[in-house]
Amino acid sequence: ILRLLSQNVFATSGDVFIRFNNEQRLRLLQFVTGTSSVPYEGFTALRGSNGLRRFCIEKWGKVTSLPRAHTCFNRLDLPPYPSYTMLFEKLVIAVEETSTFGLE
Repeated sequence: ILRLLSQNVFATSGDVFIRFNNEQRLRLLQFVTGTSSVPYEGFTALRGSNGLRRFCIEKWGKVTSLPRAHTCFNRLDLPPYPSYTMLFEKLVIAVEETSTFGLE
């Protein structure tokens, strides 16, 4: 859901998340929101700790950082990666490596 713009600023589009398979999309949703299911009413009905909270993406960090999520705020923080390939790879690492966090 990201398009690389000039000066490494990201804006929403469908370009990167299209490369994810369905299982990866569910894991990404869980990574960002804390749940792997979309509300019946759609993304606009996502809830945070204080009621309705839209999914959002913020620029954050350095190119060497992994993406991070704030599940209470349905927020994904993305570093200014220089390419879609790097963005895809870093998202996969972040999502896959944290999908088993705390589960043993």
